[in-house]
Amino acid sequence: MTLDRRRFLRNATATATAAAGGTLLGLGTPGTASASTSASAPGGFPDYRHVRTLLKPGDLKYNPTGEIIFPCVRGVYDRLPEPLGRYYLYYAPHDKPGGICLAYGDSLEGPFTEYPRNPVVGNVWKPHYSVSHVSSPHVMWHAERREMWLYFHGENTTTRLARSKDGVHFTYDRAVLTTAMLPKGTTEASYARVFPYALPGRDARYVMLFMRNDASNHRDIGWGWSADGRTWKFDPEPLIDHAEVGASDVSGAHLLTRDGRTYVVYHTDKGSGGNVLITEVGTDFARREHLGVFYDSRSPAPENGRSAAPSFGTDRGVPYMIYEAGERLEGVIAMARG
Repeated sequence: MTLDRRRFLRNATATATAAAGGTLLGLGTPGTASASTSASAPGGFPDYRHVRTLLKPGDLKYNPTGEIIFPCVRGVYDRLPEPLGRYYLYYAPHDKPGGICLAYGDSLEGPFTEYPRNPVVGNVWKPHYSVSHVSSPHVMWHAERREMWLYFHGENTTTRLARSKDGVHFTYDRAVLTTAMLPKGTTEASYARVFPYALPGRDARYVMLFMRNDASNHRDIGWGWSADGRTWKFDPEPLIDHAEVGASDVSGAHLLTRDGRTYVVYHTDKGSGGNVLITEVGTDFARREHLGVFYDSRSPAPENGRSAAPSFGTDRGVPYMIYEAGERLEGVIAMARG
């Protein structure tokens, strides 16, 4: 069974300090973000509380399927020339045809305005691919190239990379992960997030977290490493095994660091609690200390017992979590404040 937060706090160790100074890798704002001094979540991270809904499918002009998933928020005000707003929020429908979409705003509290020409990346991009759908956008700021690097999937067997100077218009790069690169029998390799993270022992500067599935039809978190963000190596074993955290499926992983320690947060299927959990993986990704519930989903709407695919940002010193709220493929994009 998954540890709950009360049990974790009763048995808190040095990993659960209230000291400030955590880093949320791939943040909505540049640089290092400070966690709240009143932090009380596992690992000493802020105790995020739901505030409001940011995006509803029914309010969007581009709404081919009535559902949206997998938000990714980025601060762009001091990165891009003449941005549409201080923050870019990427998201997508999942079902056919999907489509990578953009909204923009001047605060992580909202409101966010839908980009009028969504999707910015579609399911047909000649001559590169023609697939049933594209989804799960994750955008990483590549500081050296001063580009927005978009990782997304389509089909579920393939994770792809596109690059942009303005965060709106993208150039296709390549497929960076396919099921053929993983152990035989792998059926899905999607929902990837990529973070700048140095692993000197592996000659790597970037880490990828993604969802993998196999013939057992139970989804785990996989991971890989890269020197350039384009060519990758992958661990044949899961980073987070669903069975070890008492879940049927886990997905939507995000990398966090705090006080020199490294953590992965991820969500479970609703049948296994529908919460966001946290595991300390160590600076070399060799540790597996499952710390329990990072964010406890509430029963009332819009969460309806499920929170998923968290993305993190800091706005004027306040930490935020942007996430899926509600039943899978029936939810909204919501905001919680630390």
